[in-house]
Amino acid sequence: MSVESKKTRQACCSKLKLFLVSLAFVYFAKAFGGSYMKSSITQIERRFDIPSSLIGVIDGSFEMGNLLVIAFVSYFGAKLHRPRLIGIGCLVMAAGSFIVALPHFLQGPYKYETSMSHNTQVNSTENILPCLSNHSLSEKDEVPDVEAMKACEKAVGSSMWIYVFLGNVLRGIGETPIMPLGISYLDDFSKHENTPFYLACIHTTGILGPMFGFMLGSFLAKTYVDIGFVDLDSITINYKDSRWVGAWWLGFILTGVVILLSSIPFFFLPKSLPKQGEEEDGGNKSTELASGPEQESFLPDENEDGEDKEKAVTFKEMAKDFVPSLKRLFRNSIYSMMILTHLVAVNGFIGLITFKPKFMEQIYGQAASKAIFLIVSYNYSTLLSPCNMGCSCSMKHWDPVCAYNGMTYASPCLAGCQTATGTGKAMVFHNCTCVGDFMTPAANMSAVLGQCSRKSDCDYKFKIYMALTVAGAFISACGATPGYIVLLRSIQPDLKSLALGMQTLIVRTLGGIPPPIYFGALIDRTCLKWGTKQCGGRGACRLYDSNAFRMTFVGLVTGLYFLANVLWGILYVKIIKRQKKLALRNQAKDNALEGNTQNNGRANISISTNKEEENKESSI
Repeated sequence: MSVESKKTRQACCSKLKLFLVSLAFVYFAKAFGGSYMKSSITQIERRFDIPSSLIGVIDGSFEMGNLLVIAFVSYFGAKLHRPRLIGIGCLVMAAGSFIVALPHFLQGPYKYETSMSHNTQVNSTENILPCLSNHSLSEKDEVPDVEAMKACEKAVGSSMWIYVFLGNVLRGIGETPIMPLGISYLDDFSKHENTPFYLACIHTTGILGPMFGFMLGSFLAKTYVDIGFVDLDSITINYKDSRWVGAWWLGFILTGVVILLSSIPFFFLPKSLPKQGEEEDGGNKSTELASGPEQESFLPDENEDGEDKEKAVTFKEMAKDFVPSLKRLFRNSIYSMMILTHLVAVNGFIGLITFKPKFMEQIYGQAASKAIFLIVSYNYSTLLSPCNMGCSCSMKHWDPVCAYNGMTYASPCLAGCQTATGTGKAMVFHNCTCVGDFMTPAANMSAVLGQCSRKSDCDYKFKIYMALTVAGAFISACGATPGYIVLLRSIQPDLKSLALGMQTLIVRTLGGIPPPIYFGALIDRTCLKWGTKQCGGRGACRLYDSNAFRMTFVGLVTGLYFLANVLWGILYVKIIKRQKKLALRNQAKDNALEGNTQNNGRANISISTNKEEENKESSI
């Protein structure tokens, strides 16, 4: 082998490795951004005072963006410059992340729902009289002016969540070319025996993304949303309060920068590479960038004119072959069964990952549940009792206080507290008459801001839950690479990008968009206490019935995963049957060849095969 040929082979291998490293980093970046979006769902819900069903629509907008372009990108993209398309997609994803963060800079400071003053210049010696103040039993509070409410909502920018929706749509559009074009490009130019290892490397790197995304989300959730713009000493809530909003916008800027950096290498990679392992064939072939297998057989060659005809392929000709390619693809029963199985599994996974932070917060983190929130002495519907009847309390305010009897009350007024001392988080309420109903007169009748803590065994149960979650995630991840290999080997080579793209299209359309919406709508039904917007409308849920929340959430996820496992079992049996069928067919062909050889070509043995069936079946 000549020195020049050896250098060329090394350069080509280095480009394939560069693509592998770049694709792995993109998988990390998109998983980093996607998991951070999931971890910020609760913060966005509180910041814009919207219900879980609407937050489900916002979360599903990522898949809506995929839906708009996935079929065209996966089909026509295979004929174009695939690395460059991936780079452009990353730029679009980064732009979407920046747009998601935009509302923070267009809105004023966050004003959480409270009966206390937002004034930052409160004298620490000033006494507040929560029970004796006339709060909101006015006629205006009971029958709001519709026009005034609309004007108020417009003024405070309550529709700013639309920017989050549109930014997430852009993120979905930008993510579209990464998986189908990236994996097909890698499979085209790497050895078949190396493809599983490369895919494992990519997915292993991608798994790190959610870890960093949720870590960032956890850190920023404890950082106040308007940090640097307000006096934090005037804030009367902490990060455990259901009205707290973390610095969600900062994370989208950081993830956008990471995704932006990941796009750079793809603009320096070639459209195609020599097949790995075939560069040493020598001659002129080693110095030419041959088209990949998928691009060579992307369209049937009707003429023998070669290069001129291939260059003259038009968009119209490619479009004409689109429907026949789809028919060939979905006639493959293994492929169709895999789509159905993935669809059910993704429904469970998307619902789980979207509302898992809220589940952990409500079940293991936040304090008040129905048992400690609604006292015997309260009327269930009005939260009024003789102990607070003379306080003129608002039923809309959500200012939870924890009394020394271990009970959480919806507000200092509803706890019957007569006076208060201190400011900010250090505020203490005294002489709370409702607290005295469950304590001896000599006991402490004070209350402090915030909800009461959980029982001591909650941390222990949370550790068990997280251990089981990690184990389940590991077992689930073990099937990712084999699943891709089965998918790639069960279809014709020229349909790889289209197959991966259609899988993404269908699974994300029916498995990505509906789950956050119907999960959110069912979770909303377990809400015990709704918040109130500045303009008087219903805001985000402040408190859920823990038992109903758990049954709804865990029941849905468990049922969907059980059905997915049943479908995986059916798919496994189907693959085994097809393997046996192909083995018998190959054996029959070998016997026919052997018989022809023994009879010197005079044997009249013929093996009939269905050409259409061969098109449906590949190596599996």
